[in-house]
Amino acid sequence: MTITSLSSHLSAGLDPRALIVFEQVCISGSISSAARELGVSQPSVSQTISSLEGRLGVGLFNRQSTGISLTREGEALRTKAAALSGLLRDARAVVEHAAKGIAGPIQIGGTPGALVSLVPRAIRALDRMHGAFEISVIEASEQVLSEMLRRREIELALVTTGISGPGDEFREWTLAQDPFSLIVGRGHEDLPNSIGMAAASDLAWVLPREGGGFRRQISSLFINAEVAEPRNVIRCDSLLTTKSIVRATDRVTILPRNVVEAELSVGVLRAIELREVTFQRHIGIRALANVPLTPLASLFTQVLGGEV
Repeated sequence: MTITSLSSHLSAGLDPRALIVFEQVCISGSISSAARELGVSQPSVSQTISSLEGRLGVGLFNRQSTGISLTREGEALRTKAAALSGLLRDARAVVEHAAKGIAGPIQIGGTPGALVSLVPRAIRALDRMHGAFEISVIEASEQVLSEMLRRREIELALVTTGISGPGDEFREWTLAQDPFSLIVGRGHEDLPNSIGMAAASDLAWVLPREGGGFRRQISSLFINAEVAEPRNVIRCDSLLTTKSIVRATDRVTILPRNVVEAELSVGVLRAIELREVTFQRHIGIRALANVPLTPLASLFTQVLGGEV
C-alpha cells in the first residue's frame, strides 16, 4: 500500500488520532481535562470530537450544564477506542522489549483460583525454556475479565470453563481439572474424612458472591445434591481472605484441592470429601475469537496445554 492509498484509506474511515482523543475524553470526564492530559488546546479537542461525530453521523456525548456523558453510540465506540489505545501502547512496548532481548510484554487476567492453579505452572515452564520475558498478571472477576478482553487490556483470561459456551466473541481452552472438597480449619477436627452435602450445609460457610463461573459451579453442587444452599454465609470473592477466615474460625468453604495445596501440606487446613460431588472444576484460558495471539501469549497457552 502506497502513502497515497493509505491516506485515502484513512480518509474513507476514521482517523485513529481522533479515536485516541475520544478515549482520553472518556477517561478524563471532560473536554478541558482531556486537553490538559493531551497537552493541546480545549478548542482543538472539541473540534476533533465534533469532526468524529460528523464523520460517524451520530452524537457521542450528551452535553449538559453539569458535564458530559456518553450516548449509547459513544459507549459502543469506547470499547473500540480503548482497544486501539491498548494496541498502540503494546506496539511501542513490544518494540522496546525486542530491542532489549525481552519477550513480551503480555497482560494476563484471571479469577483468583484459576490464577493460583495455572500461572505458577506456566511461569515455571517458561523459565526453563525461555530467556527474559515480561508478563503482567491482573486478578478480577469473570465479568470484568471479559470486558478487559474486549478492550484489549489483557490478551488472555484464566477462568472457569465448561459452564456455558463462550459464544462467537471468545474462544476457550480447558487446561486442568481439579476435584472440589469441603475445606475446614483445625476447629473441625471432629469431622470425618467424608461428609454428605446435607450435613455440610448446616455449618457456617464462606462462599463467593453471585456471578462468575466458579460461583455457578458451587451452586450446581448443591442443586445436584438436592440440598438447599447454606443460610449462614459470609460472601467473599478473595481467595486469600476466604482461606484466612476458614483457618481462623469454624467456618468452612468449598474449593478445588489444588488452590489449598500449600495449606493442606502443613496441616493448617483439611480437605474433606463431599460424597455427592461427582464432577470437577474445569479451568482454562479465554481469548478473543478472531484475534491471533502474540508469540509469548501463544507460548504461554502451549506450555499449559503440554504442547511444548
